[in-house]
Amino acid sequence: MPRGEKYYGPDFNALERQDPEIASVVISELERQRHDLQLIASENFTSSAVLATMGSTLSNKYAEGYPGKRYYGGCEEVDKVELIGIQRAKDLFGAEHANLQPHSGASANVAVYQAFTKPGDTVLAMSLPHGGHLTHGAKVNFSGKWFNVVSYGVRQDNELIDYDQLRDLALEHKPKMICSGATAYPSLIDFEKVRQICDEVGAIMWVDAAHFIGLVAGKAIPSPVPYADVVSFTTHKVLRGPRGGMILSKEKHAAAIDKAIFPGMQGGPIMSAVAGKAVVLKECATAAYQNYAKKVIENCQALASDLQKEGMRAVSGGTQTHLALIDIRSTGVNGKVADERCGKSGISLNKNSIPFDPESPAVSSGIRVGTAAVTTQGMGREEMKVIAGLISRAIKNGDDENQAKEIRSEVHQLTKRFSVYPEPSI
Repeated sequence: MPRGEKYYGPDFNALERQDPEIASVVISELERQRHDLQLIASENFTSSAVLATMGSTLSNKYAEGYPGKRYYGGCEEVDKVELIGIQRAKDLFGAEHANLQPHSGASANVAVYQAFTKPGDTVLAMSLPHGGHLTHGAKVNFSGKWFNVVSYGVRQDNELIDYDQLRDLALEHKPKMICSGATAYPSLIDFEKVRQICDEVGAIMWVDAAHFIGLVAGKAIPSPVPYADVVSFTTHKVLRGPRGGMILSKEKHAAAIDKAIFPGMQGGPIMSAVAGKAVVLKECATAAYQNYAKKVIENCQALASDLQKEGMRAVSGGTQTHLALIDIRSTGVNGKVADERCGKSGISLNKNSIPFDPESPAVSSGIRVGTAAVTTQGMGREEMKVIAGLISRAIKNGDDENQAKEIRSEVHQLTKRFSVYPEPSI
């Protein structure tokens, strides 16, 4: 670095010189994100400011513990970052306590279990085939191995959460904790009703808000924070932050949550990620972000409607969030094949089980689409109509190489108009 030149963050030119092999992959991934359609409901594009913090010198600092109570010296500056982030989280969500240290959403969920339960305790959570998450009781996951997880699901007639079943199971099994939240449930959750059930059986109310917390931050949907004992979530979906996790809780649970994270289940936090979370929390407190969150839902509702016009059924009749679950059996193609065909056509989405799916999760009868990323790019109603047509053609004709190539070309024409991370003009 030339004498006198200021340095605050990463130098990509240095990476190209030192490791061109890895640098080429970074560039290729940037081009993939720029050119293809990103419809994975779990993904988004962070701001350049968030990317800058993730690659900053904060990565170098080990900071086991909490601000003012670290196990290492030299934490004066990173203490400031964490305290700023904590206050921003509390202000944004109206929470009594916030912890920004979890490395991921799954890590945050581990901490929730550790704070409120012991191995063998009964936990009530949403069925995986009906939209739940691995950490909600999957047999291959720690949650399914260490806890007695009883699952509730959706009604067959309307594909909405069966609150009568949830209450009946709670009364029967007396769970220590009840979890609401899912990865493939397109409707809103009645948090007040869940709170009533928790109070009736004396259970901790835990909301895994990983998928929809960004919509809460943008005041586009109701918040679980006033009702729940604890809310865990990821920071990289609609929230549009760095990859990581966060936990909000009532003040009476603050000590248990903090202890569960450190030293309970992880050592030093990734301070560059904590800083990135602080940055995005400030971004979310703006009118521009609130408009964005509402637009995400509008776009998803439009996309679900347009896919239905293409002959594919939207589960539960549509969506009230950032994601839609689409039953594609009418096309004669299963979810696995649809996923592969869309991928070859430049469209990133994922296969997904639908409620009461006759296929295995590895095959599935549906796809899941999300509009967080394309909305960040600036796309709107007219683009959703185009995207629905591209998805339909890819699913039905994407086995033909020429058709896939043609669709991919049209995808690239669309995304060129809404480029992410554009190169600076000369």
